[in-house]
Amino acid sequence: MEKERAVSEYEQARREKLAKLRDLGIDPFGGRYEGAASLADIKERYDPDDEGQVVKGAGRIVLHRDIGGLIFITLRDRTGMLQIGLSKKLLGQDWQVAKLLDLGDILGAEGTLGRTKTGEITIWVRKLSLLAKATLPPPGKWHGLQDVEARYRQRYVDLFSNPKVMKIFEDRAAIIDTMRAYLREKGFIEVETPMMQPLAGGAAARPFVTHHNTLDMDLYLRIAPELYLKRLLVGGMEKVFEINKNFRNEGISTQHNPEFTMCELYQAYADYNVMMDLMEELVCLLVRQRSRDMKLEFEDLIIDYAPPWPRRTYGELFAEHVGCEMDDTEALRKKARQIEIPEANMDDTIVISELFEHLVEDHLINPTFVKDYPAELCVLTKRKADDPKIAERFELYIGRMEISNAYTELNDPQVQQENFRIQLRGQKQTMAQMDEDYVTALKYGMPPAGGMGFGIDRLVMLLTNSPSIRDVILFPLMRPAADRKIATEITEEETDEEGVI
Repeated sequence: MEKERAVSEYEQARREKLAKLRDLGIDPFGGRYEGAASLADIKERYDPDDEGQVVKGAGRIVLHRDIGGLIFITLRDRTGMLQIGLSKKLLGQDWQVAKLLDLGDILGAEGTLGRTKTGEITIWVRKLSLLAKATLPPPGKWHGLQDVEARYRQRYVDLFSNPKVMKIFEDRAAIIDTMRAYLREKGFIEVETPMMQPLAGGAAARPFVTHHNTLDMDLYLRIAPELYLKRLLVGGMEKVFEINKNFRNEGISTQHNPEFTMCELYQAYADYNVMMDLMEELVCLLVRQRSRDMKLEFEDLIIDYAPPWPRRTYGELFAEHVGCEMDDTEALRKKARQIEIPEANMDDTIVISELFEHLVEDHLINPTFVKDYPAELCVLTKRKADDPKIAERFELYIGRMEISNAYTELNDPQVQQENFRIQLRGQKQTMAQMDEDYVTALKYGMPPAGGMGFGIDRLVMLLTNSPSIRDVILFPLMRPAADRKIATEITEEETDEEGVI
């Protein structure tokens, strides 16, 4: 209760300043501010032989020192920080505004560029513009916004108070730009497919259900764009990709968010080997932009991305780390019981998958292509010509996480229809239905193809050393906050003596 009253007092003090600004005829929330250069650009312009040059910048107050007739303020924008000096002699009537400023306020400052006696590059302000008055105090310099839940719920505070967080999202944008440029250079066309679909397909996952009132029909937020993208192969688009949002009504963890971003692509006349080559080349390009020796930290790991990456079969990795062959049913189930997997009502292939997840994935630290999966796990995948029990599928693992999933695509409509039927027999969800139109599309002829999807969120986690998927999603899904106070609990007592964010 004490803290709540303190917060209310600080907010009230700022509101009183707001009223005083209005009494002075100042709009506390400003307006269009033209001609401002970035703070980094202003710093670069500094010339010790020309200290009279006039500059104009804008940013948020992150440091505030009032020493009577002189106020030193540090502004921050997306490019960095710069000091401004406010002098009672230089500002005239604007001095009244200067005395009503607080940490977190957004300012425009125009004046001459010079240095202080301590050598700090500084704008000596002659014209001050208040662009937005902050009525809540920002986090303190040494505390920051450290409450993890608060950071995710109030990302707007997290971004301006934690420059490292801003850098992660700038890096994410650059990573996606590089992906797009790479795929376009390879001849891929970027397309868009429906996010609301009449059937949930393309992956084994529980969908979110919605309803279209006019058509009086249920729709599903897509769990994958796969079946639509492969329809485009039928139509003659031979290389397509989509950077898309997918939605899966499943758990939340450091590696899972119900809404997540994927890049999915398909190439006619290719197979899963072509997809391996493409994925390795793309990720190595991204790593090379960040590391000369092709090594990056991720949590407690040092991951070596130097190519070529090992290509190991599912079966050999299974035997190596589980300690038995996949066709030894008795040994499989005994092992499952030993590690408390409830195997009694599971199909053999599901037991194999569970054992792989529990006993193999933790060993996959450096990039590793795991290929040739049990065919029963791969409804949409072409079988190996010399062994129909094995599907031409791979998953790429890095840092113990699955990053991509790829196939040599199944293009036989009869086999595809039968696979769908087998899959539906094992599903208890009433929403599961046969995608008859996709089978019809295959009947018109889909060229042999390779296809792949990879998780952009997880890849960004690896490239930016972010331990949780929530660290790389601007607004991750959260439980309701109820009555919990978050940023409003931060008081100006948490700033240091000089007033610093």
